[in-house]
Amino acid sequence: MSEDDEMDTVLAEVGPRLRRIRKERGATLAGLSEATGISVSTLSRLESGLRKPSLELLLPIARAHEVALDELVAAPVVRDPRVRAEPIRRHGRTYWPLTRQPGGLQAFKVLVPQEKAEPEPRTHEGYEWLYVMAGKLRMVLGDHDIVLTAGEAVEFDTRVPHWFGSTGEGPVEFLSLFGPQGERMHVRARPKRS
Repeated sequence: MSEDDEMDTVLAEVGPRLRRIRKERGATLAGLSEATGISVSTLSRLESGLRKPSLELLLPIARAHEVALDELVAAPVVRDPRVRAEPIRRHGRTYWPLTRQPGGLQAFKVLVPQEKAEPEPRTHEGYEWLYVMAGKLRMVLGDHDIVLTAGEAVEFDTRVPHWFGSTGEGPVEFLSLFGPQGERMHVRARPKRS
């Protein structure tokens, strides 16, 4: 179910809930109108689902019934926010997804084992942000060949040929964040030959 569908479902349930709460308290539409300053016709349309509920209408009703706004709306239950995704192993590296929604900003914790690899710069659309948590990260970005240590961060345009990995002195652990453009397949950037 999409977020829009979920929102429509929640809003559709507000009217019957308003009617049930009013009847449980033995209130009439006229009495509730007097207590809230909302017209009887508006209250009737809210209860029948012909009027979309708004905060301006629901707050006075919640006060009049002495209930929490959540009780009128029955907001969706907040699920456990912890991300429990399985690690992904690719090309000798281990990636832990730190976000669970597809699209949008994606975050990964990455572990690169101790290795001495020949850089193979690649490009893709977007920007990427890296933060080194432990070890030393070798990064090749365009003409730069740098080593980042724990606590250092970089942000770069991923259309510039780039590569990152272990310095060969030990494993490196870092965080990687990128947007939807970063999910596209990397295209190898070959140097021009004269």
